[in-house]
Amino acid sequence: MDNSFFYPLLSRRHGLAAFCALVIVGFGGTASASEEAPDAFVQRITTESLNTIKSDKTLRNGDIQKVMQLVDSQLMPHVNFRRMTALATGPAWRTATPEQQKRLQDEFKTLLVRTYAGALSQVSDQVVVVKPLRRGQDDKNMVVNTEVRGKGDPIQLDYRLEKTPGQGSGWMIFDLNVLGVWLVENYRNQFTKEINAGGIDALIATLAARNKTNAKPA
Repeated sequence: MDNSFFYPLLSRRHGLAAFCALVIVGFGGTASASEEAPDAFVQRITTESLNTIKSDKTLRNGDIQKVMQLVDSQLMPHVNFRRMTALATGPAWRTATPEQQKRLQDEFKTLLVRTYAGALSQVSDQVVVVKPLRRGQDDKNMVVNTEVRGKGDPIQLDYRLEKTPGQGSGWMIFDLNVLGVWLVENYRNQFTKEINAGGIDALIATLAARNKTNAKPA
């Protein structure tokens, strides 16, 4: 199996930005999240998350169990991961069984975490600068543009989010953009090839095999 299921921009710095994007959305709590503007929401959680990563040596060392606990407890409440996985899967998602959908979400989450966990060792003096919000955007497809700044050139890092209705709701992230490449679009191209060749079960098997390979000690 080749590396086609790895994000195509996996230099050390790019991997750091991508993983920080995944972890960043899980920090900062939910107080007043439903009342925050989307750019204020991203600014708050990015600042607090980077501070947490910098102060936690086990996270920076890429401890997979610690990272997975963090993702489950703090990341997932802020991400519409079902929508993210559905968009990456494409039309085949609608014909997949509930069990297939669950397995696909689980394997996809594991793939993302294991792909980028090692990049946390690169966290040092980075800061995230949120750019002015573009006017006229829809609450179901809001894009917040940011830059990760530190040593070297700034890294473009954008978030696509939606406003969830109801009391106590807030912004939910469902796509990420690193240096001009949207995560959902990238994986949809790869997932479609697997689905066309063997269906949803073939895609799940490929992801599971990749995750098993990634779990082996280097």
